[in-house]
Amino acid sequence: MLLAGAVATLAGCGGGDTTEAASAARGRGDAAPTIVSLNPCTDAILAEVTGPGQLLAISSYSRDPESSSMPISEARRFRAISGTVEEVATIRPNVVVASAFLDPASESAFRRLGYRLVKMPIASDLAAARAQVRELARLAGHPERGEKLVARIDAALVRNAPPAGFRQIPALVWESGGLVAGDRTLIVDMMHRTGFTNIAGARGLSQADFLPLEHVLADPPRVVFAVGDPLAEEDRMLHHPALSALTSTRRILLSRSILWCGGPTIPRALDELAAARRALSGRAMMSGPEIMARSKTEPERRQLQRHSSERPIVSARP
Repeated sequence: MLLAGAVATLAGCGGGDTTEAASAARGRGDAAPTIVSLNPCTDAILAEVTGPGQLLAISSYSRDPESSSMPISEARRFRAISGTVEEVATIRPNVVVASAFLDPASESAFRRLGYRLVKMPIASDLAAARAQVRELARLAGHPERGEKLVARIDAALVRNAPPAGFRQIPALVWESGGLVAGDRTLIVDMMHRTGFTNIAGARGLSQADFLPLEHVLADPPRVVFAVGDPLAEEDRMLHHPALSALTSTRRILLSRSILWCGGPTIPRALDELAAARRALSGRAMMSGPEIMARSKTEPERRQLQRHSSERPIVSARP
């Protein structure tokens, strides 16, 4: 009832916090649409494919280094909102872009207010990620910008591909609480393209299934990609001292920000995965903490250094 009342009130409101550029754009029938993005994955893509004054707001998640898929300095160029209907209604965009998991009440409210609502699913592989970039670029009225981003993704795939005849390295993506990445995920597709095979899928595990520490110790992969905070209580299993007894397994910390989002995140993710492959295959002899610090922010580097001084992160040399 409260949401319904707010929608009725906001529907009659004018003005709001829109910029002059956005107001001018709405006044031109042929102008590219103004957009609000409520999802960190679409935030990063839209920041690259929209024109000046076109992206009116992004999600507050993009201001948080733990969840952002774009540089924080880039995110600060845009207004950040929590994503309530009331906030969006004061901004008055032409289009609202949200995740496929938008709650039904908000979806209904946006549609009653007359906004064009575009819901974007999580990209399950690189083909879906390319299609997502192109769809958002067309939505923004700048398909050529989408093609430039797709070209960057394709170039990253070429430069990070394993050499011909390379034997894929058994790997496990292990997330907070012992959850694993399933085969039909973007991160696993990128692993395959950079020289890794997902042991979770080979064991019949699906996305977000639980893999106990004991199972990892009994049949360890060549590398564990740990996704989580080395110092967080819920992630202690990812860095359990028992893993250090595995003489043929290395642990490499992956940033959460490269795990699920496509678009401009993909080249960085491919670079990180290929760096790990080169280290494991002896092509680039670097220590584990050096691998993990690549592409990290300075606070993340300090955290990793502090953690590595407390207990070993890498359990075997290449």
